[in-house]
Amino acid sequence: MKKFKIAIVGATGLVGRSVIQVLEEKNLPIETYRLFASKKSAGTTFSILGKNYVVEELTENSFDCGFDFAIFSAGGEVSKKYAPIAAQKDCIVVDNSSYFRMEPNVPLVVPEVNMEDAFEHHGIIANPNCSTIQAMLPLKALEDKYHIKRIVYSTYQAVSGAGQDALCDLENTDNSLPLKKFPHPIYNNCLPHIDVFMENGYSKEELKMINETRKILHRPDLKITATTVRVPVRNCHSESINVEFEKDFEMEDLITTLKSFPNLILQDDLSSNLYPMAVTANNHDEVFVGRVRRDESVKSGVNLWVVADNIRKGAASNAIQIVENLMKFPSVPDL
Repeated sequence: MKKFKIAIVGATGLVGRSVIQVLEEKNLPIETYRLFASKKSAGTTFSILGKNYVVEELTENSFDCGFDFAIFSAGGEVSKKYAPIAAQKDCIVVDNSSYFRMEPNVPLVVPEVNMEDAFEHHGIIANPNCSTIQAMLPLKALEDKYHIKRIVYSTYQAVSGAGQDALCDLENTDNSLPLKKFPHPIYNNCLPHIDVFMENGYSKEELKMINETRKILHRPDLKITATTVRVPVRNCHSESINVEFEKDFEMEDLITTLKSFPNLILQDDLSSNLYPMAVTANNHDEVFVGRVRRDESVKSGVNLWVVADNIRKGAASNAIQIVENLMKFPSVPDL
């Protein structure tokens, strides 16, 4: 079996640390790990499968030794500069930043949904936004069966999605310490403000969900609206998704469709108070769906409650799933 060489860029951040954890859990056929970060973080040591690795400073020469894959989790500016350098040296980059997501020649991939797009890469593959990734699994299942007419997103996004400083704000606000990340306290509060606001009044996060959904589903004209909210939860995003279809559906058939989709777990037993929650989705790679009910205000619509670990499935695990599939299939397979 071929062994691969992999670089992890942004190894010391929240997502980078999760990438290391998930790679260790999966124990993929990797013979060489190299960890990179900023000069400030260089020197940190991580253990992977019993072997210690020292984080190196990322430079323009970091990819000279040759890698099969690189997972980037260090922000848009780092990806902008260094991902093309890696790609030029025959390294396939899976990028967690937003920088390349809407580039026409860069695939935007959720493996359960559109892995075939990944094989059309030109050296760089984009990981979607965390809030988009988890929505794609139930939406793809329903799109294929009933053809979606319109989507309304309302998200309840965990603080970890905004990084380590945001977690500090959650922990420190109650102690009256200065805020590091948010414009208002997040402790005991909800902020309808994720990323910057645009001229049309939407936040950049909301536009990411709209545009990324259209690209992944290959539906450029799909009607979508979104409201994204940061809530005082450490980890795992929750989403209320309202979907209207072009076709009629039977609820039993719709439930079966969701249950049969890969890595999508139905938790929907109201008599036992069973529904997806952040505390139970934490540290899992699956996406959980529940509170599935007909939207009685339209002819053919449904409401879904969708929860997933935003650091794992929403970033690290999704990227590693892409790499894992590319390892298995060096050329375009019949998917």
